[in-house]
Amino acid sequence: MIAVAYLFGSLSSAVVISQLFGLPDPRTAGSKNPGATNVYRLGGRIPALLVLVMDILKGTIPVYGSYFLGIEPIMLGVIAIFACLGHIFPLYFGFKGGKAVATAFGAMLPIGLDLAGLLILSWVAVVFFTGYSSLGALIAVSLAPLFTFLIKPLYTIPVAMLSLLIILRHKDNITRLLAGNESKIWDKGKVKE
Repeated sequence: MIAVAYLFGSLSSAVVISQLFGLPDPRTAGSKNPGATNVYRLGGRIPALLVLVMDILKGTIPVYGSYFLGIEPIMLGVIAIFACLGHIFPLYFGFKGGKAVATAFGAMLPIGLDLAGLLILSWVAVVFFTGYSSLGALIAVSLAPLFTFLIKPLYTIPVAMLSLLIILRHKDNITRLLAGNESKIWDKGKVKE
C-alpha cells in the first residue's frame, strides 16, 4: 500500500489538467508549483477545481483502501506520507511536484467530515482575512493534530507526522511570509507559491 500510495500521489493532476485545458505547464509558469493555486492563477476556477479534487483523491483513495484492509493507524500515517511524497516527487513527472496540501487533506479525509470541515474552515478564515493561501494551509495543517485529538485521538500521531511533512514543504513560503513578500491568492502579477 505504501507503493500504491506513492504511485497514486505521483499522478500530477495540475500538469494533466493544464494540458487538457491548453494552459502553460504549471511547473514552468506562474509560481512553478504544480498545484491548484497556481493553476487557478494560470487558468481560472474550473481547471483549479479539477486539480483540487484529483489531488484530494490521491490522498483519500490509498488511505481509505488501507483502512479497509485493517492497517493500523501509524502505518496509515506512513501510507499518507507516501501519497504526499508522490505528489512532491512524482515518478512520472521528473520528480518535480507540488506542496501536497490537497493530497494531505485527502489523506486525512477518512478520519471524518468533522475534521475536514474544521480544516476547510481554518483555511478559509485565514485566506479571507489575510489573502495568503500558504498561511491558510500552514495554520490549518498545524491545527490538524489538535482537531484530530479532539475527534479521533487514535489518529493524532499519524496526522502530526503528515502535518510536519507539509510544514517542512512550506519552508520557502514561511521565509517569504516573515519577509513580507509572499503573494496573495488573487495576485496574478507576482506569483510565488
